[in-house]
Amino acid sequence: MLVASGPGSRPEPLDGAAYDAALLDLVGCPEHLGWLRRIGAVTQATEVHAVHIDHRVSSPDELERRLRHWLGPQDGPHRLLLLGGARSGKSAEAELRLAAHPHVTYVATGKTGADDPEWNARVEAHKKRRPSWWTTLETTDLMRVLETAEGAVLVDGIGTWLAAVIDEAGAWDAPDAVQPRLDELVDAWRGTSARVVAVTDEVGLSVVPATSSGRAFRDLLGRLNQRLAAESEEAALVVAGRVLELG
Repeated sequence: MLVASGPGSRPEPLDGAAYDAALLDLVGCPEHLGWLRRIGAVTQATEVHAVHIDHRVSSPDELERRLRHWLGPQDGPHRLLLLGGARSGKSAEAELRLAAHPHVTYVATGKTGADDPEWNARVEAHKKRRPSWWTTLETTDLMRVLETAEGAVLVDGIGTWLAAVIDEAGAWDAPDAVQPRLDELVDAWRGTSARVVAVTDEVGLSVVPATSSGRAFRDLLGRLNQRLAAESEEAALVVAGRVLELG
């Protein structure tokens, strides 16, 4: 048996050991379960229980919700679309849901922007929040990732991917020209064998963009969100860090 001695404890397994039971601080360190699974110390036969449950989780219902993600099925195919506005907590929720998975590929679709200190600070904050053993890819070739990925994939996010695709095509004056790329993404999303969580921007609650290109981007992303949600086992909306499951 592997036992966390107190809140924040991350018990070290013996070399080569596979445990019958693990009593872990999942509220504080869910990623520790992912690491134990990754090295084989926790297997499908291991009984895993949360201990040291306290004020760090807001309610019994929230604890139950998180445990479903951490102790439930980890395999694919399974698709989840997480929608939310700016600073809604959608990225943190995506990372939380996959924290206990042993093999995660994080796909960053945004610009790298070495000349933009503010953007780089955002990127670094995201990196520090993720487990160090996750694999990070910076790419807009989501179709290939979804077609070849094993384990779990976290895409952050669909909105920055769409903006990058329009940039690559030089199509801001005619954004509809990238529609074939959107069709390819939906096909890859439908056909993936991975467990995928994708973050996207909910554009239906904001002000009407002032430019024609902005309105076209909003319309493209809104329609793409609908198509991806229609091909997903789950979809959820994140507002102020709270999660609303969408039926």
